[in-house]
Amino acid sequence: MKYKVVFKPTAIKDLRRLPVNIQKRIGKKLEFFFKQNEPLDYAVPLIGNSKVGDYRFRVGDYRVVFDLNKNKIIILMIEHRREVYRKK
Repeated sequence: MKYKVVFKPTAIKDLRRLPVNIQKRIGKKLEFFFKQNEPLDYAVPLIGNSKVGDYRFRVGDYRVVFDLNKNKIIILMIEHRREVYRKK
């Protein structure tokens, strides 16, 4: 299934704050995920803290948190693993 990908302004801001090499790594990995027939096979549902988002992708030490709305993936935030789950 093909999904439309939408970045929230906060996610774009999060990405721009990262070093360029990390930005490129995250971009390449997201591109890989979204080229797959079912990108959700690579996602992990977030069970305990639904305030942050419903799913996440792992890219090294960074987490890309997103919600799924029908055929739309809404990227909410991109944070280091030690920070991402502290959001309220």
